[in-house]
Amino acid sequence: MWLEKLHLTYFKSYEEKAFTFGEHVNCIVGENGSGKTNLLDAIYFLTLTKSAFHNQDALGIRHARDFFVLDGIFQEPSRRTQITCSFQRGQRKIFMADKKPYDRLSDHIGLFPLVLIAPNDTDLIRDGSEERRRFFDGVLSQAVPGYLHDFLQFNKILNQRNGLLKLFAERNYLDEDLLETYNEPLIILSQRIYAHRVSFMNRYVPLFYKYYDFLSSGHEQVDVVYESEVASPDFPSEFRRNRSRDLYAQRTGKGVHKDEYTFEINGVTLKKFGSQGQQKSFLIALKLAQFELLKEEKEKTPILLLDDIFDKLDDRRISKLIELIDTGFLGQVFITDARPERSQKILEKVKADVRYFEIEKVLG
Repeated sequence: MWLEKLHLTYFKSYEEKAFTFGEHVNCIVGENGSGKTNLLDAIYFLTLTKSAFHNQDALGIRHARDFFVLDGIFQEPSRRTQITCSFQRGQRKIFMADKKPYDRLSDHIGLFPLVLIAPNDTDLIRDGSEERRRFFDGVLSQAVPGYLHDFLQFNKILNQRNGLLKLFAERNYLDEDLLETYNEPLIILSQRIYAHRVSFMNRYVPLFYKYYDFLSSGHEQVDVVYESEVASPDFPSEFRRNRSRDLYAQRTGKGVHKDEYTFEINGVTLKKFGSQGQQKSFLIALKLAQFELLKEEKEKTPILLLDDIFDKLDDRRISKLIELIDTGFLGQVFITDARPERSQKILEKVKADVRYFEIEKVLG
């Protein structure tokens, strides 16, 4: 699977621009601030229905405009699909496949798998557990059928229960029967999501080990540890017994929204004790494991976006990525770089076809 054509209208720094990409390596060059990362974000948006870098769709609209449109052609062995996304201020965004709107945006997730390696990936290590849950939920949403539906349903009911807890606190009143109508589905969905996550981690972690060894000297012991209170067979009772605390806090204190993913190296936390090089290898291994798992699960090769990768990695890790490109394992790759001469030197020995796209900085 690969993205053949992309047309942007009023998206971020782009007034209107059309691209025809190559099936293998596409190198996007231009000075800082020219819109290289915005182009990658357009590809991300078209495959995953949202931006990789912000939560508000309106931030994707070019200054002084009221809407944006993204239009792409995806090629697969047996079909060619046109995907269109449009968003206007004050309205809901619309996604269409071959000009037919989706009933639900979630139906689009996973059809065109994609992996992004970007400078802000360090947030996975530096920030709290919420950032790591967000990462793994994103991978699961693409890889595991039914996960996104359960996850969205869980969050909808969780927000409703939290709103009810707040209402009870404001009115100094409790309706246990009403509260139970939210307890039961939250317990069931927590257990179902937990089962999805455990099954996923059993397949994902061995792939992560493999890629960390590939990128590093292989002398360290690394791990991704998943922990959840939902694992307890007494979780339904523990959830209900937590009612008093929930009422006091005005939010739900137990469930899969409290799960933890811990990154470890040699038995200690990566954040505190991992070197910069070890952290880089760890992050890229996480993304390459995501790539291979998606490839296996979806039976199609994901698109790989590498944003500013040559600035952030040393020569050894870059050579390892180039090695994967040369084998053909990675399929279609997009690379951004502010230094064209560096890109050309690094990619000149790549056996696959390499296309260069120069993005010129536009003022205003």
